[in-house]
Amino acid sequence: MRVLVAEDQSAVRAGLVLILRSAPDIEVVGEAADGEEAVALARELRPDLVLMDVQMPRLDGVSATRRVVAEGLADVLVLTTFDLDEYVFGALRAGASGFLLKNAEAADLLDAVRTVARGEGLISPAVTRRLIAEFASPAKPVRPEGAPDLSVLDTLTRREREVFSCLGQGMSNAQIAVRLQMAEATVKTHVSRLLGKLELRSRVQAAVLAQELGI
Repeated sequence: MRVLVAEDQSAVRAGLVLILRSAPDIEVVGEAADGEEAVALARELRPDLVLMDVQMPRLDGVSATRRVVAEGLADVLVLTTFDLDEYVFGALRAGASGFLLKNAEAADLLDAVRTVARGEGLISPAVTRRLIAEFASPAKPVRPEGAPDLSVLDTLTRREREVFSCLGQGMSNAQIAVRLQMAEATVKTHVSRLLGKLELRSRVQAAVLAQELGI
């Protein structure tokens, strides 16, 4: 899988690249020192995934993620030292496919890259706890901007609703396939279709919406 690393601190970026290049199935195709460069390189190189820092000069990681996702250039895995609502929810609304804190172990980083590159969303345990806490707080809704109301779920087939529910439980495609006794490729098809119907950018957004709606 082809990965673009966007991180403004050169030492941190070098460390990330070193970890990624240690894996035989991962190729680092480019490095960006700010958000503007990340978007430009994503357009030029068309990587499978962008590993995106949140705080960067010229254009922050959330804004860069929004552009990359909106143009369909790559999936985005947000890597941050900040377990703060404004960053997590900002990246979520921008369409990021995964969230991982920078204190994650090297093996966890590689697993996260592989998971997101397979088309499966990933949220670090620390961020997941924060999201769940927010579900119980009506003062801070986590629904992605422009998300549909409950009536839109009527457009989903029975199978799509079942897959949607599994997404809300944080299940991977493989786990959903076992739970619903269907092929993993079929699960991917259902996920793609329900995202289109619900006008969502990522399965992570779908997972948050499923939990918020109690599906």
